[in-house]
Amino acid sequence: MSLAQQVSFVSVADYLHKESAQNLRHEYVDGQVYAMAGASMNHNRITSNLVRLFGNHLLGRPCDVFSSDMLLQTSLTRYRYPDVMVSCQTQTENELLVANPMLLVEVMSHSTRKADKEIKRLEYLQLPSLMEYVLIEQDFVEIEVLRRSQNWQPSYYYLGDEVVFESIGLSLPVLEIYQRVVNRDLENSKS
Repeated sequence: MSLAQQVSFVSVADYLHKESAQNLRHEYVDGQVYAMAGASMNHNRITSNLVRLFGNHLLGRPCDVFSSDMLLQTSLTRYRYPDVMVSCQTQTENELLVANPMLLVEVMSHSTRKADKEIKRLEYLQLPSLMEYVLIEQDFVEIEVLRRSQNWQPSYYYLGDEVVFESIGLSLPVLEIYQRVVNRDLENSKS
């Protein structure tokens, strides 16, 4: 039996029902369910740094910072788990879903780079509330920021630069985002 014959279609309702009862996270794309892979220490350090830095900056504002455990609906048939999301909108009736993100971040690895830069980018940039999409490399120091205000043209940031997150009014040195991360660029900068 071919793989195409073995894969069964899952409805959105069944996916959301099962997803809310499971510990393992799955993304949903056009009727197919995909288990999320585990993340590296560097990946977790970058996302933790951003959640902390964004959260501290947004204290006292009606905004929330979410890590990769919160689900985002990108279309009627696609649900994703971005690494970091910021939303300043009231929550939906479904506690599993984040509504109207203004800022989305994906931390890339060799295995996720293509999907993050191509497939997810196309989905995310269609969201009416989105103001910025940020792609962060973990294996070397590079941050790509796409902003609605710049017609989604990319801006790149490296060691020594400061990244401006227009959507939340925050500037951060690249080094703060990569705090405690171990990769070749950071090791070379110490010599």
